[in-house]
Amino acid sequence: MIVIQRRNKIKERLLQERSVKVADLVQEFNVSEETIRRDLHQLEQEGLIKKNYGGAILLEEFENVVIPPVQQRTLQHFEEKDAIGKKAAEMVEGHQIVIIDAGSTTWCMARYLKDKPGLVVVTNGINVAEQCSENEEAQIFLLGGKLIRKSKSLVGPQAEMELHKYNAHYAFMGASGVSERKGFTSLDIYEAEIKRAMIAAGQKVVVLADHSKFQRQGLVSFSSFRDVDMLITSSLTDAQTIKHIREMGVEVVVCPVEAK
Repeated sequence: MIVIQRRNKIKERLLQERSVKVADLVQEFNVSEETIRRDLHQLEQEGLIKKNYGGAILLEEFENVVIPPVQQRTLQHFEEKDAIGKKAAEMVEGHQIVIIDAGSTTWCMARYLKDKPGLVVVTNGINVAEQCSENEEAQIFLLGGKLIRKSKSLVGPQAEMELHKYNAHYAFMGASGVSERKGFTSLDIYEAEIKRAMIAAGQKVVVLADHSKFQRQGLVSFSSFRDVDMLITSSLTDAQTIKHIREMGVEVVVCPVEAK
């Protein structure tokens, strides 16, 4: 088992049991105590756990992590997500290759791609692929993998390997949270891995995030600011936060949206 897989398994155990013991992990993964302690040190650096004598505990802020169904998330802040999605779609030209992450805001983006000629779309989102299919000229490639029902996304090593084949003009993705300290984060361990693979496959990386994402932090960081070219958000996002992100080298596009 490679390092990333082992650490993901440890994260899964933490989410289920809220704590782990070094001795138990040594036995489960058949590795040395030093290896497990390095794993836990890395997870502590990621801001996920606090190490204690003989093991580690999950930080309180992650104890009630819940991912709402994608249909429900689409309805939340719909007008804002729709404006962000429309702006993202305007960047895409005909005959380009685009990678589109699963998610509610990226689904909004897909609604505005139906008139792009000769488009090639690669996605891990079932709802995104279905929406893009309304463009009869588009070639759509749905990545294979394990289905996460709540987000209608496909994840896992198979999907990650397929992404290695592509050299896309753009990679568009959502985020569960945006933090000046941790960058762009996801609530799901395996979705974070897919996002990293998408970043590697895209010539230009664009994150779509409504204002609520700046008020929360996801479970796992999938990208620092230096690996993202553009962030598309709305005028409801705090202006000082936008200023700080721009100072870190990210181009920020702000869509006008009226507060309600």
